[in-house]
Amino acid sequence: MPYLGSEDTVRELKRALSNPNFQSDQLRYRNTILKVIRAMSQGVDVSGLFSEMVKACATVDIVQKKLVYVFLCSYAALNPELSLLVINTLRKDCQDPNPMVRSLALRNMTNLRLPSLVEYVEQPLTAGLRDRAACVRRVAVLGWAKLHNLQTNSEIDAAVVNELYSLLRDPDPVVMVNCLRALEEILKEEGGVAINKPITHHLLNRLKECDIWGQCEVLRVLQRYRPQSDDELFDILSLLDTSLVSPYPPVMAATLSLFLSLGSDLPAVSRAALERVRGPLLATCGSVSREMRFTAICHIQLLLRSLPGLMGAHYKRFFCGYAEPAFIKQRKMQVLVELVNDENIVMLLDELRGYCTDVNTDTAQAAISAIGRIGRSYSNRCLEILIELLGLKQEHITSAVVQTMRDLVWVCPQCSDTVCLAVEGCEETLQDSQGRQALLWLLGVYGERISSAPYTLEVFIDGVRSEASLGVKMELLVATMRMFLCRPAETQDMLGRLLHYCIEEEADMCVRDQALLYYRLLHCGIEETRKVLQGRRSDPSLGVLIGRPAEPISQWACNFNTLEPLMQGAVETDLPSRGSPEHVTFDLKSNTNLSDTLNCSHGEEFHAGSDSAIERVDSSTDVLSSSVAVPLSLSLSPILSPEEFEGLWLQQQVLHAEQGPEKIKGEDCVCMEERVPCPELFLCSPQSLQAAMQLVNIQTLAFTPPHTLPWRVYLYTHTQQAGSADTPHSTLILGELLYTGEEYQKAGKGDGDVLVEDREDEQMKEEQEATANGSSRRDITRTNSGQDAVKVTLKQQPRDEKALKGFLSILTTLLHTLTLERA
Repeated sequence: MPYLGSEDTVRELKRALSNPNFQSDQLRYRNTILKVIRAMSQGVDVSGLFSEMVKACATVDIVQKKLVYVFLCSYAALNPELSLLVINTLRKDCQDPNPMVRSLALRNMTNLRLPSLVEYVEQPLTAGLRDRAACVRRVAVLGWAKLHNLQTNSEIDAAVVNELYSLLRDPDPVVMVNCLRALEEILKEEGGVAINKPITHHLLNRLKECDIWGQCEVLRVLQRYRPQSDDELFDILSLLDTSLVSPYPPVMAATLSLFLSLGSDLPAVSRAALERVRGPLLATCGSVSREMRFTAICHIQLLLRSLPGLMGAHYKRFFCGYAEPAFIKQRKMQVLVELVNDENIVMLLDELRGYCTDVNTDTAQAAISAIGRIGRSYSNRCLEILIELLGLKQEHITSAVVQTMRDLVWVCPQCSDTVCLAVEGCEETLQDSQGRQALLWLLGVYGERISSAPYTLEVFIDGVRSEASLGVKMELLVATMRMFLCRPAETQDMLGRLLHYCIEEEADMCVRDQALLYYRLLHCGIEETRKVLQGRRSDPSLGVLIGRPAEPISQWACNFNTLEPLMQGAVETDLPSRGSPEHVTFDLKSNTNLSDTLNCSHGEEFHAGSDSAIERVDSSTDVLSSSVAVPLSLSLSPILSPEEFEGLWLQQQVLHAEQGPEKIKGEDCVCMEERVPCPELFLCSPQSLQAAMQLVNIQTLAFTPPHTLPWRVYLYTHTQQAGSADTPHSTLILGELLYTGEEYQKAGKGDGDVLVEDREDEQMKEEQEATANGSSRRDITRTNSGQDAVKVTLKQQPRDEKALKGFLSILTTLLHTLTLERA
């Protein structure tokens, strides 16, 4: 035999296939065909044997037929004209008495994937749908889906679609599942297979007959069905109850996804379903398959977003094994951070401390980061571990610890004294750029508390010529400037040398421009420089608690049993306290409690640019009952950065200015203005206003200081009408509170207590006059609201006017409550 892969190999095989002696001996002929398949699988180009292999398919030997069909399907696209010779043999085999031969011929007829052969394939496929053998019907059903993919522009006959719908009641469960798959592919543009009540009940009753992946397919399709009554809903959930605790993870996940879809309007049912799957999910975390374990852990992270205490008693199941891969260990540590509480904090920290010295540097750094996140609630215990790790003098550990300490003092300023003592002398161990940037930031911000800070900076400045990291150079400039402001005598000389190098010798334009900025800023004076570089810091008495507040299940239910949880990492909690709920639901009906305290009503919609406010409604209760009839939910997620807020705000402002109110009304965005009579609001402290806003899930992004005119606050939130009959969708609302204080300024009033006292005297006089005339203070407030009030500007996208009015009611109630508390 010639060397495999040479042209002589193909020539020898062709000679053997054409030899009558080989053809007469069935065993030798089959072995020769087997050699052709072996050469093809090893990458040898055997397309020159196509005509000989076409002749070889005319045989009664089913093994030889399978081998020849594998070859023909692989090279049919290269020989479309010769492939026509195979059709007659395949059509003949479709009428063979043996059902195995018929199914084999049908499958390979559709696997040829040649548009020119479609007209020859349709008739055998139609006959295959009515075949007595189930194996033939299975292949014929999937064959129509392949035919549709081959010619996506052409429409399949409606009779074939009806035939496929009728086969949903086929006695063979595989045929039923294949029909679902084929109809989903054929009717993709129409939304997939139509699911009604009879089909749903039929599929549910035959669910147990299907195999694992067949059950998953059926459960996935059933998510589009909506029960017509509560009784029907609970009957369906009762049928699915056993599948919810199935020992097969794919079936369990698909069933839970269906539960969450059907029970979207019943939070109690969804929570009960999540508690039922706790056992199967924990069992899957111990699976032999690494991929299955990783998937289960990622989905558990998803569940913990709504039920933080779901796995609290089983935290030991998430301890890392020695032989586990790094990607599983890191996900387990993310779950452990979510499960920490006062009872298990000691054991969890001891476990995480052991991971900090793992041989895998990524795992060790992830463990240190996890300890830092726990340190937001248990700072003293975590700082002890971090300081202990600094004593190991290992490069990657020291770098991770310094970065963790930087992040910790950013949110927990009360830890700064301990961190300042700990970081002294660790610069010799730091070699990577991220760790050195973190250290430089600490030296710049807390340089007055670190005795050796100027000398450490001098070491960095002396080696700046050999520094390769751009980030380190930029951070070094900022740190040296801040150090100069607090310790000028020790830093003046080194700052001059650093600025001279960065301006005269540095090749990178970013570093050079920043150095020029600082140089020119110093010419403006120390006080101006201090205002720029030393902004306000957090109050050390305010701590940040770890833990993600509970989210509504509907917020992530659509991502369950998909690839989305696998791609998402753990999102660190940036909220100011654990006690602030991520999601609060307000039921705005006519008998709501909110309307009892709502003394200032909101008006109808009008666009920015109007000169006057429109007519207000007399009763806030009537507004609430007419505008919003379903529960309204506010959520801070997804988080909006200040840069994104500014971009969206300016973009809609420009759009309004260019197109005007009339055209804006047709766009997928809304702009609303309203005046709320609460002028004393601008005297509230930013901390009080922010805490009140976050209590109802409204995020404030920017404030002006109190007693400052004009006074502004920028805020945002996400609204969702969870109880609507349509599919719930979230909308983003951007807001601005503006108070100019024109009435105060006209009267010549100043800031502070005198202004408040004068205002209170005026209100008392108005009340006395109103009492004499038989009117109330509320009427007076409504009369003067158009002149002296806080202007509320709201911008919403996408458009949802009912949600916007409901949010305005909540915001108005909140502002009025703050005003009453101050009064």
